[in-house]
Amino acid sequence: MAVITSIITGCAQKPLVLYYSETGTTKTVAEELQKQLGADIECIEAEVPYTGNFQETIQRGQREMQSGETPALKPLKSKISDYDVIFLGYPIWFGNYAMPIATLVKENDFAGKTIIPFCTFGSGGLNTSTEALKKALPKANIKAGYGVRTARVASAAKELDRFLKENGYIEGTVEPLPDYSAQQPVTEEEKAIFDAACSDYQFPLGTPSTVGKRETPDGTDYQYTVKSMAPDSTEVTSTIFVTVGKEAGAKPEFTQVVR
Repeated sequence: MAVITSIITGCAQKPLVLYYSETGTTKTVAEELQKQLGADIECIEAEVPYTGNFQETIQRGQREMQSGETPALKPLKSKISDYDVIFLGYPIWFGNYAMPIATLVKENDFAGKTIIPFCTFGSGGLNTSTEALKKALPKANIKAGYGVRTARVASAAKELDRFLKENGYIEGTVEPLPDYSAQQPVTEEEKAIFDAACSDYQFPLGTPSTVGKRETPDGTDYQYTVKSMAPDSTEVTSTIFVTVGKEAGAKPEFTQVVR
């Protein structure tokens, strides 16, 4: 594994992959990152683990967020001061980084550090959690990150290879992806692709009104503008990304929701 020369710091140095994983999905992505980067790696652990079932974890997380209480963490073995570049990973809870990350950023000095977020999620949250990190760590350099749906974690290795090369974190080149076409009214065929990608998601995602497309070496990507109703009955507009592979019989997959 080669030590990277970071285009950000301008010096040869191993980065740190620092992550919290609740179910093991974020761990899978973290270990793939560590492999491709040749990085050091450490898992963040709560003193009192979130060991309940899904509903119990949700309830505890909600209580902590509402009260402002953050969970105590076990001491890190790694010294954050030893690293200039940190890949910070977490699952998305309620549209933001998991609560153990809230403790981490509150209790540690990240001033002057370059932070590259990575996350796993059911529908989305990379954009909102990145903005939250920028607010929580105003003296750090928060870069564009990587996110993947839990249902698509098998795609992470290939996607991370592109992400790391595009951003100069590892050597190599990739063919730039084209821009999406301008948004156009959704056709019946495009509506069927959206439904095939999103209909089995546990929550309703809304109705697509317009779509942009692009052709890539791997297939066709769709960028849908979607209207839905918020709990307070106001209309909400979101962007939902869907991909369809080139292989015969490829099933449309939605990759993320940006709200």
